[in-house]
Amino acid sequence: MIRHLTINGFKTLVKLELELGRMNVFVGANGSGKSNLLEAVGILGSAAFGRVDDETLLRRGVRPGVPSLYKTAFPSKDKVSRLQFQAISGAGVSYGVSLWNPIPHPDRAWSDYAWHFTSELLIGANRKVIVERDEKSNGHLNPSQGLAALKTVELPPNAPTLRLMNQLRSYCIHSPNTPSLRGLTQDLQSREPVGLAGGRLPEAVDELLATARKRPELAEAMEEVRDLLDWAADFSAAPSVDVRLSPSAARSRLVIQFVDRFMADGQNTLTGYDASEGALYILYFAVLALHPKAPPCLAVDNLDQALNPRLAQKLMSAICSWTKRINGGRQWLVTAHNPALLDGLPLDDPETRLFTVDRDSNGHTVIKRIDLEAAVRLRPNEDWTLSRMWMNGLLGGVPNV
Repeated sequence: MIRHLTINGFKTLVKLELELGRMNVFVGANGSGKSNLLEAVGILGSAAFGRVDDETLLRRGVRPGVPSLYKTAFPSKDKVSRLQFQAISGAGVSYGVSLWNPIPHPDRAWSDYAWHFTSELLIGANRKVIVERDEKSNGHLNPSQGLAALKTVELPPNAPTLRLMNQLRSYCIHSPNTPSLRGLTQDLQSREPVGLAGGRLPEAVDELLATARKRPELAEAMEEVRDLLDWAADFSAAPSVDVRLSPSAARSRLVIQFVDRFMADGQNTLTGYDASEGALYILYFAVLALHPKAPPCLAVDNLDQALNPRLAQKLMSAICSWTKRINGGRQWLVTAHNPALLDGLPLDDPETRLFTVDRDSNGHTVIKRIDLEAAVRLRPNEDWTLSRMWMNGLLGGVPNV
């Protein structure tokens, strides 16, 4: 698990250090820098993979951009020539990298557009330096290839160092949308168990249900998923050839289907094309929390999208519970705008962290961790929930409008 994160010179993140838990929720105004934070971790993940370019960044859900826009563009005293990223795990393993992204030139090949590694430092759990690379040693090295990624081949499978590098490599930013969840549009970043936009959801649900039949703790969690779907008696994935679909509907091998508890037998089956979009989002996030092949460290941009406030609260509570109980405890970085989401956070769990994101008077992103227990003690009275405190500006992270 990533415990400490340092980011310098990336977009609005001029100088930033964070102490992370298992569930990390970031709230703030539009344009405050929440997505920049998620993308910074994506760049570090690409570096851990061994190459940083548009292909590896898109694979992790990072928006491609021109080189000049990746660096902070504040007045001269804040300008940087290198972007710096570092992650430290709970075992004390550290991976840091300094990157330079050259401005494209018409006479250069596309392969030259890859970001250049100017320094790397990989330190193992015993403080042993595994990789140390700087500008002086780069003369005989390929600047677009990460050295730490090559060295990890020599590490034993259960090494804490390899565990951190694999967590960074598997990290990606999930931003599901309704057309992809319904299977109406292709997910350009498809992967197991689900694509970043929502593709492959029927297959992932089918796999999760099959696994739950063999694992009692997963079967219990799937019952909790069904409880979140108040109108549906059950859900499953079925071959599209066995389901009634409109001739104009896009067909994949499997489709999601729901059984409506209020409709008459024989007429109560709805496919993912016809059912509530909120139900599809619930299944998507359940897959990320419960599927054995979901990444150990992941991000979700706008977790509350398309969800009723009360449902968003219940879903947040369920995800926190699932990630703590099942599959070894996954690490989430989540952005949100719906205040109700905050009321689903378990206040007594130190691994649940709430952060407010603001821009200071210079435009720099400032991220502040909120002490949940202290916030509850400081509320005006017992009727004040976290959502109400946030909406009234008592926690920070609200637009100045």
